[in-house]
Amino acid sequence: MQNELKKYIRSYFGVTNDDLEIILSFFQPVKIRKNDFFLKEGAYAHRLGFVQSGIVREFMLSDGKEVTKWIATPGYFVVDLAGFLFDSPSRWNLQALTDCEIWAISKTDYQRIAELLPKWTELEKLFIARCFTILEDRVVSHLSLSAEERYDRFFRYAPHLFNLVPLQYLASMLGMTPETFSRIRKKRTS
Repeated sequence: MQNELKKYIRSYFGVTNDDLEIILSFFQPVKIRKNDFFLKEGAYAHRLGFVQSGIVREFMLSDGKEVTKWIATPGYFVVDLAGFLFDSPSRWNLQALTDCEIWAISKTDYQRIAELLPKWTELEKLFIARCFTILEDRVVSHLSLSAEERYDRFFRYAPHLFNLVPLQYLASMLGMTPETFSRIRKKRTS
């Protein structure tokens, strides 16, 4: 069942089979039902998850509005990275939009890997660098592309989500109002 996680770790970090088995041994399966939370804002992020199946929305409340940061699908990690790394209360809610199967690792076990694998610090840097690269790409997109260009780019990347996720969440993630999103969508589908 760890096929996606195994593929991800192998493809991005190029670890040996023995090291891969050590890393995988720390991940435990967690089932989360639709609408339940993997993490709530204000709680401490004591685990990192990898989505095996299902969809998880990462969002925060800002001035009474929900702001969606990311929609995680199979093959993506879910965590409040700052909270996980720096032991601070989470800024993000991680909520299942569908029933989900997640491979989770506790912060304690995450730290134990470093004791067993000397290469772990290097792998951790790669993981964090990958997170920041994705974030940087999103910032550049929001600063340099129009709403229509962001919509088109995301549609090319994940067209299936347009039928699986409430559209107001996609609009929020793309930095636009639901009305703007609907106007662009109507234009694209007519």
